[in-house]
Amino acid sequence: MNIKIIGAGGIGGWLLPPLSRYLNYSGGRAFVTVIDGDSYEAKNQERQDFHKVGNKAEVQVERLRESFPRLEFKARGEYVTPESIDYLVEDGDIVFLCVDNHKTRSLLSEFCEDIGSIVLISGGNEYTDGNVQVHVRKDDSNVTLPIANKFHPEIQEPADKSPHEMSCEELAVSEPQLIFTNFYIASLMLNAFYAHTQKGVQYSEVYGDVITNNSRAVVRT
Repeated sequence: MNIKIIGAGGIGGWLLPPLSRYLNYSGGRAFVTVIDGDSYEAKNQERQDFHKVGNKAEVQVERLRESFPRLEFKARGEYVTPESIDYLVEDGDIVFLCVDNHKTRSLLSEFCEDIGSIVLISGGNEYTDGNVQVHVRKDDSNVTLPIANKFHPEIQEPADKSPHEMSCEELAVSEPQLIFTNFYIASLMLNAFYAHTQKGVQYSEVYGDVITNNSRAVVRT
């Protein structure tokens, strides 16, 4: 099983430990690649879990290797860009997309449309609510809708920038995030992964809200 986690910040950082624990003790063989060009800083401690500052992918993999020796980890300290996506994401991967911008989501969605088989689980959130999208593609056909679809024009035609396009000043400015929402969305993404490995995902999207404590799965066609 080849797993790629794109983004090791607010959502990805909470998703990685339980995913790794499950994979480590499930008896199968798994290769886990963590991809992120950003670095942990002291200001991230409010909602992100790390043991030292440094590149997020490298810091996470260093700690995970010690805790879960049965897995093969790789850190890629770079952003996913139009130039790098061809070697970072491959046919047959299970991809957890944990980024905070629509431009990268659009890039992944388009790439997955040109690949034979892939599972893309994408999560994102505002301050107290968020959603998870699941795109399953098998044998050159979509089982579920790509994440850039008519229900998400913000991904079809993104108005923002991807991290590699931003200046240092732009990267320093971020929208406020809540640790509970990051954790909640990570949990919903893990639920989708488990469903996929069992009888298959029966939905294409899940909405969740930490205030109402409700989640709602929907099927998009």
